[in-house]
Amino acid sequence: MPSDPTTSRLSVRDWLSVAAVALMWGSSFLFIKFGVQDFPPGTVAWLRISLGAAALACLPIARTPLRHPGDRRLIAVLGIVWMAIPFTLFAYAEVHISSALAGMINGATPLFTALLAALWLRDRTSRRMAVGLVVGFLGVVVTGWPNVEGRASAAAVVMVLAATLCYGVAFNISGVLQRRNGALPVIWRAQIVAMIVTTPLGVTGLVEATPSLAGVTAILVLGVLGSGAAFVMFTDLAGRVGATRGSITTYLAPVIALALGAGLAGEAIARLSLLGIVLVLVGAWLTSAGRGPTPSDGAGRR
Repeated sequence: MPSDPTTSRLSVRDWLSVAAVALMWGSSFLFIKFGVQDFPPGTVAWLRISLGAAALACLPIARTPLRHPGDRRLIAVLGIVWMAIPFTLFAYAEVHISSALAGMINGATPLFTALLAALWLRDRTSRRMAVGLVVGFLGVVVTGWPNVEGRASAAAVVMVLAATLCYGVAFNISGVLQRRNGALPVIWRAQIVAMIVTTPLGVTGLVEATPSLAGVTAILVLGVLGSGAAFVMFTDLAGRVGATRGSITTYLAPVIALALGAGLAGEAIARLSLLGIVLVLVGAWLTSAGRGPTPSDGAGRR
């Protein structure tokens, strides 16, 4: 009898996919930082979404009609809470805080996802999950606190937390929609909605843009790879090993964001924040391990 691909050992191909997706999503915070140096934050978000939608449009499977057309309204909501709002918030936040800090705080996404599932969907909460939530949210405080220097940075940290909360809402919506209609058709349509919603702010900001080769390259990578190819690769990975095991990328992405921000951009990282990110990741792991599959087990994280 053939082994279950969702429980068997990950192959070399699987690990390469995990690494590629984690790198694309983890590096997105650094590319946002580069992007906002040349483009207004609203334009960065709009270009990122538009390029991602254009990349997915090249795949016939993404353009497949929905099996349940009645899901269109919920997919529209998904586009707003998964992409339009958080992508815009991240761009504005990174005007005032480092890409590494934004990526580290974003590591709390599984915590918000689990908490909302417990409160909203009445998902079963085990003792291990409760401990994970406490540890994780303590880690969020420890990560962000040393970096708050004035109102601008404090507001930016709040923006990142709000964006991460949006992801938690989105992941509790996306799973059922993707199971009913397929992952890429849902993601592509959500991106189109997000692109339309962010167009007024994005187009207006083009007038203020001062594009350079580095800034344009960052936007292209952020959109085509981070908001396009990464979704395709994660969907393929989740189909082979299951969304739960594929979500290991969630734990690797903030570590990559930290390494790239400190290593390539020379961003200063408070020692206490390093302890905080460890607590966040431990809490996220305990939370995820302490509950069964939920409607949030869909494809896509960033």
